[in-house]
Amino acid sequence: MGGSEKRLLERAKDFDLQALAEIYDRYSPGLYRYAARLTGEALVAEDCVAETFSRFLHALRARRGPESYLQAYLYRIAHNWISDYYRRQPPSSLSLDQGLNLPNDSDPGGEAAANMQAQQVRAALYRLTSDQRQVIVLKFLQGWSNDEVAIALDKPIGAVKSLQHRALGALRRILLAPEFEDHETVA
Repeated sequence: MGGSEKRLLERAKDFDLQALAEIYDRYSPGLYRYAARLTGEALVAEDCVAETFSRFLHALRARRGPESYLQAYLYRIAHNWISDYYRRQPPSSLSLDQGLNLPNDSDPGGEAAANMQAQQVRAALYRLTSDQRQVIVLKFLQGWSNDEVAIALDKPIGAVKSLQHRALGALRRILLAPEFEDHETVA
């Protein structure tokens, strides 16, 4: 963690409002994209970001929270919130009655196919273990390095590479399984 981020975290622990606002401005867009990719729903992603920062503030207030690696800490909170969300309410399947809100000049068939494919990938991700899912999302969708993923998961880089390898194999098997394709595309 760089000196400026460490100082920012120290100021946040003192409840410096400017530091807290800077942390929110710096990390909320990425957290939103992360949550939106995993949930597929803008409102749920917004709830995740709000709850992530609420939990961060509660941790600071209780004199807990991160000593370093603020980004990894926030993503771990978001990941746990999303996991809890799906435990309470499993991902919904794509309904043919859902409006796709397409612009007039778009290709409805292409947009529908893309939406269905995104739903299939999202459903396949949720068949992975929590650690495998987090590695795939952080590495390939968020563009994090193996070092950053290892810090976020608090695992050695070798374990991250192993999780990635097993997750990609599992995703391949899930997505190519005929029963998955038939089951997940039917609304």
